Amino acid sequence: MEKIVNIIGAGLSGCEAAYQLAKRNIKVKLYEKKTIERNPVQKLDYFAELVCSNTLRSTDFKNAVGTLKDEMRLFDSLIIKAAEFAQIPAGGSLAVDRDVFSKYITDKMHENKNIEVIEQEFKEIDPNQITLIASGPLTSEDLQTEIAKLIGQDYFYFFDAVAPIITKDSINMEIAFRKNRYEKGETQDYINCPMNREEYELFYNELVNAQLAPVHLESEKNLKYFEGCMPVEVMAKRGFDTLTYGPLKPAGLRNLDGTNNFAVVQLRQDNAADDLYNFVGFQTNLTWPEQKRVFRLIPGLENAEFVRYGVMHQNNFINSPTVLNEFNQLKTNNNIFFAGQITGVEGYVESTSSGIIAAINIARMLEGKELQKFPKDTVMGGLQNYIISTDSKNFQPMKANWSIVENLEIKSKIRKEEKKELYSKRSINSMNEFIKKL
Repeated sequence: MEKIVNIIGAGLSGCEAAYQLAKRNIKVKLYEKKTIERNPVQKLDYFAELVCSNTLRSTDFKNAVGTLKDEMRLFDSLIIKAAEFAQIPAGGSLAVDRDVFSKYITDKMHENKNIEVIEQEFKEIDPNQITLIASGPLTSEDLQTEIAKLIGQDYFYFFDAVAPIITKDSINMEIAFRKNRYEKGETQDYINCPMNREEYELFYNELVNAQLAPVHLESEKNLKYFEGCMPVEVMAKRGFDTLTYGPLKPAGLRNLDGTNNFAVVQLRQDNAADDLYNFVGFQTNLTWPEQKRVFRLIPGLENAEFVRYGVMHQNNFINSPTVLNEFNQLKTNNNIFFAGQITGVEGYVESTSSGIIAAINIARMLEGKELQKFPKDTVMGGLQNYIISTDSKNFQPMKANWSIVENLEIKSKIRKEEKKELYSKRSINSMNEFIKKL
């Protein structure tokens, strides 16, 4: 009998899993409904759309997410190849042109003889068929109902927010200046809008008192934000200086004449044409008129032309510590696997890596081989271990970081950067050994 795997969702994790299975000569039916009906934040008909930031974050191998990318390269990750194909300047970050990135992945899905793309909503899960649920953080209501039947409990949720995008030509470069934080990278990729204390105080007061978008869902009345993607106005309400230690921190961004700033707003290139820029760390739920009014108070953005305003949306994720095992497999049904943000990983790269873990173990199951735990001293393994072993009562989405990787015993005192380098080298060595065993 021919081996066929259903994959629900052609996002980052779904496409990565489809690619990993197809290259192992396993037939895939990839279901995606966005060409028929988009969710509130989708803009493109292409797969693997980046609806929030256009960056896959740091490329520094001493950073956990930088090492995670290196681990994924060892598995010939489609998403990493797409990002490198669509890469645009962003200092020490891997930023991409959204359209080029998603089109590359979409083309690969349609071109692969082992992948059948089915453009329709997957509404009914057959427990006897091997199925990978990678439906993402905005899973449809019908599919939510199906998943609830499988896991026997209600969803958790958190609220995610998207940052605005403006035209480059509308930025006042007589005030703003190009510079990467701490001069990282060979080119000056970021545009920086400096603020003195008086300018920041005006902006801050208007921001914390600005009008929010109206509540559309009953569940939005008691919002539970994910700490790693918090609206800028919510962050600001934690205290006057909070933003200056977060997205507006001035460290490493002195003016070109060497003088210091009280706060700095960074703008990052958003497309290959270099004519659109997004606000770094400015996810928001302000009304669109308020976004235009308040963000134009930022020096250099007094005439900013917005091509996309920020929006906030509910993100779904399951209680993975309760329902999943270390293979991203449902504890109560060996045929059902999960991958992506719906499992409680947070971030583009993290979501993709969970698709690799699920796909490799699905392939092994179909081949009659023993399923494999990813080593906890790697970033992929540490992230997977977090989502299935953390406290289920207080489960929150997690991004890649060294604290979730198995502790490295170091007897002598060394600098923080040296320790990160040791963690990174150990992770890559361990993953190479793991792949040999596979």
